[in-house]
Amino acid sequence: MKNTKLLFPVLQNQLSTIESIDIPDDRKRALDELVKYVREKRDRKESIHLNFICTHNSRRSQLTQIWAQTMAAIFDVNVECYSGGVEVTEFNFRAVEAIQKQGFEVIREGVNNPRYFVCFSNDRPSIHCYSKVFNDQPNGELPPFAAIMTCAHADENCPVIVGAEKRIPIRYEDPKLFDGTEQESEKYTERSNQIASEMQHVFSNIKVSK
Repeated sequence: MKNTKLLFPVLQNQLSTIESIDIPDDRKRALDELVKYVREKRDRKESIHLNFICTHNSRRSQLTQIWAQTMAAIFDVNVECYSGGVEVTEFNFRAVEAIQKQGFEVIREGVNNPRYFVCFSNDRPSIHCYSKVFNDQPNGELPPFAAIMTCAHADENCPVIVGAEKRIPIRYEDPKLFDGTEQESEKYTERSNQIASEMQHVFSNIKVSK
């Protein structure tokens, strides 16, 4: 059952925009691979771990982790979402600003590769976000997980993701392409909304088989 009331009010107001975004059929086919994975794990009553991966773990993978965890809460799907890369940089401040504008509450700690605690609700734990390699996670070694490849470079240059029991490419255009332009803020919001829409599609389609 969909429960949007747990979200902060500004985030609740974002949902109508997110729900109005059209998802092309070819994107739905890729997303439905993730739907199938989560559904099968849930039906077998197994723990579900999703690791969103891009090269620098600075923009797309962080946004996807945040929105996936948020949508999982809305649709009452018990998953643990992570993100990582193949190089350490930092969670880009432009992406942080984009989610703040959309209604997430963010606490920052540290200077170099700062840690961010991203909150979407007073009733759920914060999401711990910072740049890291995919197998370096805040709670230690990951159990078997699905690796969701959110950028072409990581997908094409990482033939093996150690620990992944499933690999699913769901690539997004990098908003970094618009850094320093007049479209910068617009494109970060656009990418965040696209990711939100697609994660809503995934978690709204998780059903327990009868």
